[in-house]
Amino acid sequence: MSLLPLGDLHGAFPAVVRSPSAGRLVRWVLSLLPIVLIGAWAVADWRAVRDGAARLASADPWWLLAAAFFTCLGWLTAACVRQGALLDRLPPGLLIASQFAAGAANHVLPASIGAHAVTLRFLRGQGVPLARATASLALYSLVKPVARTLVLLVFLLAFPDVLDLGRLVPDERTSLVVAGSVAGALAVAALLLTVVRPVRRPVLALVRTALTDARLLHTRPSRVLALWGGAAATPLLQASVIASVGASFGLSLSWAQVTLAFLVASTAVGAVPAPGGIGPVDAALVFTLVAFGAPMGLATATVIGYRVLTVWVPLLPGTLVLSVLVQRKVL
Repeated sequence: MSLLPLGDLHGAFPAVVRSPSAGRLVRWVLSLLPIVLIGAWAVADWRAVRDGAARLASADPWWLLAAAFFTCLGWLTAACVRQGALLDRLPPGLLIASQFAAGAANHVLPASIGAHAVTLRFLRGQGVPLARATASLALYSLVKPVARTLVLLVFLLAFPDVLDLGRLVPDERTSLVVAGSVAGALAVAALLLTVVRPVRRPVLALVRTALTDARLLHTRPSRVLALWGGAAATPLLQASVIASVGASFGLSLSWAQVTLAFLVASTAVGAVPAPGGIGPVDAALVFTLVAFGAPMGLATATVIGYRVLTVWVPLLPGTLVLSVLVQRKVL
């Protein structure tokens, strides 16, 4: 899905972009493309959608309403974190709309590429320089896992007897593979920065901008609260959605147990580049819920219901908002 502005197409298609009718056609195609992609994805994963919807239809509606409330709070929290990662003041309404649209894009492309692309286009449309906009995305991506890990440590200290970590700690071979992969990725990145000058210059410029902006942001209490408070609240809200969906199915686990299960699962496999974390996080979440004593069928139903409520239900309205923002040249 391309979110490039029409002005960036001048070099490749000068005759096409100069034509007003052609420009409107291109923007119309870009507006419809997200809907087409979402439709194709829904057809490919129709069984999960159908099974999840059927399970939700038999659940307690009041608990589902609570889960929907926490889901909406999650979009507001994402907007707070985005604002906290940037010095420039952003219009709140458009910022929330862009994060709602980014949520739809995030479930199409892996590693949050879709959400970052939408946010980058929004920031550029608000006049934020490219270096500062990119630095804010990097800070956002860094703060979220750090805050989630800190919240996990707080929960482990507050509830030391809730989880038997011995069942979840990977064996020595798996730990060596993960450590080797991380070391290899860092070595390749260092080699590229050392050898390839066209890569080194923009990366170093980005790092300088990011460090400068991060230092300035942390001198403003409002930005610190929005950035770190929002990042810490995000996993708690997501876990609250899961706990509410589980309660609607009759899951007997407490909120603290569900929250700790989600924190462990998302921290362990959250870096796997799957669209929206769907797949690896789901499998790990089912495993951790079962480790707490939940029946396998009920744990699976809870995770499927959680995905339907947070992914499939908002997907169509989120895609429509994305198309409207493209149409109105906000993106």
